[in-house]
Amino acid sequence: MPRASLIASALCLPLLAGCVGSDLDFDLRPDRISTRAGAAAAERPTPDASGLITYDSYQVAVARRGDTVADVAARVGIDAEELASFNARETTDVLRADELLALPRRVGTSGGTDIASIASGAIDAAEAREGPSGPAAVQPGQEPVRHRVGRGETAYSIARLYNVSVRSLAEWNGLGPDLSVRENQHLIIPLVVEDGGTPASASPPGSTVAPLPPSSATPLPEPIQQATLPASGTESTAPEAEPTPPAAQPDPPEQSSARFSMPVSGSIIRPFGNGNEGIDIGAATGTPVSAAADGEVAAITRDTDQIPILVVRHADGLLSVYANIRNITVSRGDSVTRGQTLAEVGPGDPSFLHFEVRRGFEAVDPTQYLP
Repeated sequence: MPRASLIASALCLPLLAGCVGSDLDFDLRPDRISTRAGAAAAERPTPDASGLITYDSYQVAVARRGDTVADVAARVGIDAEELASFNARETTDVLRADELLALPRRVGTSGGTDIASIASGAIDAAEAREGPSGPAAVQPGQEPVRHRVGRGETAYSIARLYNVSVRSLAEWNGLGPDLSVRENQHLIIPLVVEDGGTPASASPPGSTVAPLPPSSATPLPEPIQQATLPASGTESTAPEAEPTPPAAQPDPPEQSSARFSMPVSGSIIRPFGNGNEGIDIGAATGTPVSAAADGEVAAITRDTDQIPILVVRHADGLLSVYANIRNITVSRGDSVTRGQTLAEVGPGDPSFLHFEVRRGFEAVDPTQYLP
């Protein structure tokens, strides 16, 4: 190609990039389908003062012009490395205005408090971030699908996947003029406007679920036992046989229905209440401390005496907190199973494990969840 043509082509590239508003499709593949006819999209919700958009299942943070990932993390109250890793970013990356970062875990306030501070309600010296208080308002209506970008995907292929326009996908997620996406980036799929103007979430691919067969919910009736009829013209004189009683079955072993198991064996030496936001369980120094239920290690911090505090996040928004421990055997982000050893009981006179259960920021009596 002549040099003049190369220069002209280079000068045209920015102009082509500026044409994405008209849904110019650079994803020129043989099986491509035009995204121009994608369903009309509702407007993206307005973030709160910290830049948070909160849904029931997840939260995203909206960047301001010139923000780095670290800036956004500081504003919403979350660890910068954790936020960057979750979004396939570096903490120093400069973001575009309105670019979205998905939060790896929920922050409970608009302004932010690290999850370590949840443990500090009963453990005053635990590390905590300071920030404006007050729950983050959950967006009303339908919740958009959150999509994690896979290898080889483009903005166009994702828009086609959900039958939304690439323009609305870009506007909702603050994509740049080249519409580039990264592997492992999180995108929220625009809410489409149905007939009548009501926003509804785009259906994720393959989300149709076949109905269960009736027998899975309601068992079929027992077969009717047919009576033995006598031969034609005769009467049966044989006495009716006594039905054989079924053999006695052993009772199944009892299973605990408790939500949590005891983290250590021992008696409660200080109950919940009267200023104690957990329970203290007497146990010898060095006794293994186990996870009360399946979950994920959400935080490991220390009080001012450098005594470790460990927080595990469980399903249904529950947290378990373990304090006065030593020799922790897990790391932040690890998945743990019920009964798995987490640490040992630390020294004391008497020695004990301090154990809390929290629902969000609210401390609840752990004995409600223990056998």
